[in-house]
Amino acid sequence: MKDSAEPSSVSVRLRKRLGRTYQRMRFLSSLRHLHGPRGVFAAPDEVTLIALVRDGSYYLDAFFDHYSSLGIRHFVFFDNGSEDDTIARIRERPGTAILQSRLPWGQFENMFRSYAAQRYAHNRWCLIVDMDEIFDFEGRAEVGLQGLTRYMSTRGYTAMMAQMLEMFPKEPLAEVADMPYPEVLRRFSWCDLSAITSYNYDAPDTGLSYFLNQNRIAAGGSQPLRVLFGGVRAKVFSEHCCLTKHPLVFVGPGVEAGVHPHAATGVTLAPMTGLLRHYKFANDSLARDRKSVAEAAIAHGEDQLRLSVLSSNPDLSLWSEAALQAPDIATLQDKGFLIASEDYSQHIRASAEGD
Repeated sequence: MKDSAEPSSVSVRLRKRLGRTYQRMRFLSSLRHLHGPRGVFAAPDEVTLIALVRDGSYYLDAFFDHYSSLGIRHFVFFDNGSEDDTIARIRERPGTAILQSRLPWGQFENMFRSYAAQRYAHNRWCLIVDMDEIFDFEGRAEVGLQGLTRYMSTRGYTAMMAQMLEMFPKEPLAEVADMPYPEVLRRFSWCDLSAITSYNYDAPDTGLSYFLNQNRIAAGGSQPLRVLFGGVRAKVFSEHCCLTKHPLVFVGPGVEAGVHPHAATGVTLAPMTGLLRHYKFANDSLARDRKSVAEAAIAHGEDQLRLSVLSSNPDLSLWSEAALQAPDIATLQDKGFLIASEDYSQHIRASAEGD
């Protein structure tokens, strides 16, 4: 039995390797550089933002405003075939670069992100976010993003985990479908921490253990790092959506950023977590899900689950009595959604007193 099994195992590995090589060749042949520097252009102590985009003009003004307020001066966009004025508007902005591939997003998104991170943030910090995500963290006002990464570097941390918090309005989603994004960021002030499932970081149940088991977690958190699923999208649409990401990564030796939408590998994780406020239901989410389902762009089927519920309930609101309004970082730490580190908190206090 052993002899007959071995060739089969070898052939499976060989087919997988050939498949990866073919995918890589397809990707590289599709790749275009549209704008800006062709490689690393951030200073060693600066953070490079990396975002996938397709027809993202709706988000750009507020997106740039927020991330510029964090001190980010270098933006790399990986475009997947925008047909609106996204590319033209990014070109007008200093400190930007654009790569493009029109290959299917659902099949190649990991390659898009990881390639951009390696090309533009080699031996630098990168922040990988989606256009509808707003990154936040303890100490934003006191030490800023550069202060956070400097602190992490001195402690030997090479990544920070973050939890996605779905933000929504109190009114029905149909009533806010055309709301401008800057107003969305003000009006989508509610969230829901119920219906969240929590797993150990190394649990096989997450489906991410291949990636997560390649990482190390530093000691010092108020509780162990956990991988979260669900939230309001599980409660309303029965989605099994992962809320945990590794967005802030130092792309040093042995580190691969963006190899999965929710994971980096080869990193030492800080014991505290950041926050990604997520605005999935902005920008006419029903129309976007209809398009996604029609294109069969996403294999996991979450777009179909949302479409089924929203199509049958046009007056749907995500609000319930369990909703919380505009919780800050400290509140989310107190409720266990985010994790604090006393050492980092002391560092923030010391920095504030020093000022």
